[in-house]
Amino acid sequence: MLGKLAGDDDETRRPLPVSGMLAAVFTLGVGLAALTTLTLVGWIAAPRGTLGAGLPGVFRTAAQLWLAAHHAGFAIPGGRVGLLPLGLMILPAVLLYRAGRWMARDADLRLRLPARLPKNSPKEQAGARRRAQLVLVVQAGVSLAAPYALLAGLIALVTSNEITQPFIGEALLSHFVLAFLAGSLATARMIGPWRVMLRLLPERVRALTVGTAVATALLVVAGLALVLIAFVINFEQVEQLSGVLSPGFVGGVLLALLQLLYLLNAVVWAFSYIAGPGFAIGADTLVAPTGVQLGTVPSLPLLGALPESGPVPAWMMAVVAVPFAAGAVAGVMVARISPSPSYEAAPLWGFLTGVTTGLVAGLLAALSGGPMGGGRLATVGPSPWEVALSVALEVGVAAGISAGVTNLLLLNKRARAPLDKAAAPVRKAGAALAKAASRVGLAESDPRPLPGHWMDATEADTQEIPVIRDDWQDEHASAEAETQAQARPRPPEPAPVARPPRKDIVDESDDRGGHVIYVDPYAWDRD
Repeated sequence: MLGKLAGDDDETRRPLPVSGMLAAVFTLGVGLAALTTLTLVGWIAAPRGTLGAGLPGVFRTAAQLWLAAHHAGFAIPGGRVGLLPLGLMILPAVLLYRAGRWMARDADLRLRLPARLPKNSPKEQAGARRRAQLVLVVQAGVSLAAPYALLAGLIALVTSNEITQPFIGEALLSHFVLAFLAGSLATARMIGPWRVMLRLLPERVRALTVGTAVATALLVVAGLALVLIAFVINFEQVEQLSGVLSPGFVGGVLLALLQLLYLLNAVVWAFSYIAGPGFAIGADTLVAPTGVQLGTVPSLPLLGALPESGPVPAWMMAVVAVPFAAGAVAGVMVARISPSPSYEAAPLWGFLTGVTTGLVAGLLAALSGGPMGGGRLATVGPSPWEVALSVALEVGVAAGISAGVTNLLLLNKRARAPLDKAAAPVRKAGAALAKAASRVGLAESDPRPLPGHWMDATEADTQEIPVIRDDWQDEHASAEAETQAQARPRPPEPAPVARPPRKDIVDESDDRGGHVIYVDPYAWDRD
């Protein structure tokens, strides 16, 4: 339907504020139509008088649901309602994102984007282009959010009655923030893929954004896993609560849809449990790894997955390690995206990632909880500041350590890189010379060793042949024996005995001018 609003002539494009107003009206119309249909089905299946008198009560209820989808609370007699399903926020978020895409095409924002710069452009030009893109993205977000919030304020005024009174300030703020985020993302998506969108941010901000997103995503996945495990373990209690309500077929479908919409709230409560502070289901209650203390809980089948009151097994404390693991992964991502030139800065940026993750976790904790009237149920959900502090410390410490170690490894690798690059040409030149020499025959082409002993003939000729005598003695013992022999009187020396010539070697009587050749190489020592 939005596509028909755009003219066929490219020269008659609407101004950006006009396109934003049309997109806001379209989003509100489609969203209210969807919720009115759902409310009408519930009005038909519910007892008379539950949703007000007739069709006006149906429309008023649908409008209040639309405000609740943006997390705008209500004042009721004796208290207020702030525990709203986070899953219901998906409907306006998707509609706003689609409307933002249409607005960007209708206003032809692609042509208004700065031209793509050539490679190796100066940093000043690249920075100016990025700032111009960010300004255009912000303008598009405001163009969609401003009329959207004004229309939401009108709806809050119309739906107010003596029983439920929407908070107009919360309605304006929540509608503006959600529409601004959706419109900005939709416009930035027109620039290119998601990785290009991240390049619009400075390097440090981009690293913190990615690290925070990774740590938060890991916490959410761990919370979802914990909710599913608890649901499977306590499935009998969930089934019993569903049977007590006996809503019927249509009512059962609507009840299942309501629990599905509150599933995101339960996931946030679960990762608040993992972080340590836990959450409450009423005043003076607590569900945490240190223990469970519950009272009377509302008859919602999803709450049947809660553990029983009493001490928690010791092994459940192991879930506290999940935030540290998430912080370690986030620290690696931060150091890889934006390495720090100094060793001291990387751990600080890692810890700052933990702080931003704690702020996001605290915001989710605040959105997931809230009062359900007055009295005991005025406190439901996790404590935002406790969750924020716990997540900031746990994720921040682990992220700081992992970012410091990763940054150190990256700096050492970069320090070795110039040496390797400088030696690379020398290695290539040597390999080329060796290859050319082998081709012309100046080098041995066959690298295999020659057969035979490891000591070739040339080396053997240069080695002295060792001489081993049978009459060798220790020099100290010989010196002592010589000293003692000099002290004693010497007996008369016997006359030398002439030895006969050795016929087995050579005839020594032959003096015909030739050299003596010994067959035995050690024979010269025995002359």
